[in-house]
Amino acid sequence: MKTVEIYTDGACSGNPGKGGWCAILLCDGSEKVLSGGDNDTTNNRMEVYAAIAGLKALKFACEVTLYSDSAYLVNAIENGWLYGWRKNGWVTSGKQSVKNRDLWEELSALLSVHKVTFIKVKGHADNVNNNRCDKYARAEIAKL
Repeated sequence: MKTVEIYTDGACSGNPGKGGWCAILLCDGSEKVLSGGDNDTTNNRMEVYAAIAGLKALKFACEVTLYSDSAYLVNAIENGWLYGWRKNGWVTSGKQSVKNRDLWEELSALLSVHKVTFIKVKGHADNVNNNRCDKYARAEIAKL
């Protein structure tokens, strides 16, 4: 399997409001930057969408290390929330419907293709690629 690093971030002006996302893919010395935005969204949606966009850009199954400053995204995977939500018919342990179910279902499908390790990074700190993702995501908001 090819090894890929993906850095992701999402941003929102207002929550809900205008939002942007970015994914930076690094593989074998090459880099690809993906970004986009939405006029009516939330920060959490943009964070999850950035991960989806990065994984969807891969042309074949890869071993991926995905870096994100989103506790929402990383905890959902690393703490098994996503598995529990699927198992419980997309209902949380608090008996509420899972927010952003459409995105979680899409991400779940991609996780069955790729071997992904999620790494939580501190936002707005010393991680160069996380800071670059934030810059691109915010630039997308400015375009809306």
